[in-house]
Parts: sequence; structure tokens; C-alpha cells
Amino acid sequence: MTRGIETVGVESSVRTTQPVPSIDEAVGLARALHAALSEVLLGTPAAVTTAVIAALSGSHLLIEDVPGVGKTVLARALATALGVKLSRVQGHPDLLPSDITGVTVFSPETGTWEFRPGPVFAHVVLLDEMNRTPPRTQSALLEAMEEQQVTVDGESWPLPQPHLVIGTQNPIGQLGTYPLVESQLDRFGLSTSIGYPDADIETRLVLHNGGRYALDMLVPVSDPAQWHRAISATASVHVVTTVAEYAVSLVRATRSAGTVRLGASPRAAISLLRSAQAYAVLAGRAYVTPQDVQAVAVACLSHRLIAEGSGGDGPTMVGRILAAAPVPPT
Repeated sequence: MTRGIETVGVESSVRTTQPVPSIDEAVGLARALHAALSEVLLGTPAAVTTAVIAALSGSHLLIEDVPGVGKTVLARALATALGVKLSRVQGHPDLLPSDITGVTVFSPETGTWEFRPGPVFAHVVLLDEMNRTPPRTQSALLEAMEEQQVTVDGESWPLPQPHLVIGTQNPIGQLGTYPLVESQLDRFGLSTSIGYPDADIETRLVLHNGGRYALDMLVPVSDPAQWHRAISATASVHVVTTVAEYAVSLVRATRSAGTVRLGASPRAAISLLRSAQAYAVLAGRAYVTPQDVQAVAVACLSHRLIAEGSGGDGPTMVGRILAAAPVPPT
């Protein structure tokens, strides 16, 4: 980077009183995690990279794709590689908020009310087909995803750290679904899709090379403590002011683009820069470049944008903004 330029840090979503771990440890975890996921998700480098960035940046991940392409497999592989428990919740119209957050029950043995945690109390939570759950239940995750806690009957309970929510939905079949509201989408730091594999990859999958078969043999490359340290180290990656201003300019451009009815929020700008830091770590660097911001812009911003008329889909709109925005020198 250009010398003599003021640098700024980005506050981590995971707070710790311990010394900031070295970048080298985070780089090692990032690459080991990427390699592990690539053994399971064949031919999907973009989805694998996005999942790694979500883990390193402490962000939640939305996977939007058709059935049968590996959305759940990716979520399970990520949790297994991180060495943490995965809680899976199947979305359906009868799912209640308490089915996710937990419930307070009366214990005859003790004569007191006791809180019984729901599946959200896990390091990695998969809400499969979350758009099949009614809005009331979807909203149960709003506090958990943003505040890292759950409030039941007036009492708040902290969630385990790190905490990652993975939501999946099928963008094609909309019968009997409840579209995610804007506030819910904005809490997902990144979104990705997997897509159909090419013929060679699909042949390898049917011959038990990759997919669920590779998932059964996957071994952890991390644990909760190491993952926690990697998030803290990633948040310490240097960001020069010009790069931060570039990221903000991209987000602000989404609010004034003629094809966009709803642009990205300040939360999106924070997420964009945190994700760029994670991308830099995956590349083995301790500083962020404009190219890092560009590399994660579609995954960070596209699901947050709502088109005006026939303005195109999210990736197309973000692509136009990237093409029009001046890039600062490095």
C-alpha cells in the first residue's frame, strides 16, 4: 500500500480481552478451512470462498439455490471443519419462534421456572428453507443475529461465541413461502449460490468422490477457541482510509442508482469492509486492497438490493456500480 496514508481499524463483532492473535494463525486456519471445504464441495470455488470469508469475518451466510446442489452439505462441512456443533432447523409454516429460541418451563422438582435453550444456542445454526417459516418465526432470529443474544420472557441469554447463522432458501419455488423482509436480509453479511456442477464434477459425485461421502470423512481443522482467535486477528487487518472510503462509496452508490429501489445500509458498509479483511487474510496479507473490496462486493451487497422495475438482479446491479466507481490507487 502507499506509504504515509492514515490507517484505520474495523471493530470486531467478537470482543476479547486477550491480545490480538497473529495474522499467521488466521491465514493458516483460512487456508486449511478452504482446502477442507473444497474436498466436499467440488467445483464451487466461489461458494467455498464465501463460506470461509463468513467464518473469518464473523458474518452470517445466506445460501440461495435450487434443491439438491449441496446447500446443506456446505453448512455441515463448514461446522465440521470448524470443529463445532451444528444445529439444523427445518423451515415449515408451523414452526414457532420458541422452536428456535427456546422456552421457559415450570419445573415441579425445583418449584421454579427454567429456561430450556433452543437450537439457536449452537456455534453454527442452519435454518434450512427459512423462507418457508412465517414472518413471526423469522423475526425470532433478528435479535440473535444482531445482538448475539436471545430474550425470552423478559430475560436475555447470551449465545455461544463465535456464532454463525446459515440460512438457505430456494429462489425458484415460491409457493407457500414467506419472502425474507429487508431487515432480515440485511443481517446476513454475505450471500452465495452453488449452482449445478459440470459433467465431470457430477460424474465424480455419483462415483462417491466429494459431496456427502467426503463429508463423512472430513476432520476438523479448528476448534471454537482457534476460530474465535482467527476472527479477532482478521479484524486487526489494516485498512487505509482511501480503501475504507472506496468501500463506503460503493455502498452509497447503491442508494442513488437509478435501477435500485432500496440500497445498502451502513451495516452493509461495515460488513463489506470486514469481508474484505477476511479476503485479504485468505490471500495471506495483513492489509486490504481495493481489489479485496471488489472481490467480496457482490456477495456482500447483492442480496440487500431491491431493483426498480426491470433493473436486473442484485449481482447485475452491483456489477454496474463496480464498473462505474473510481478505484483508488494502491
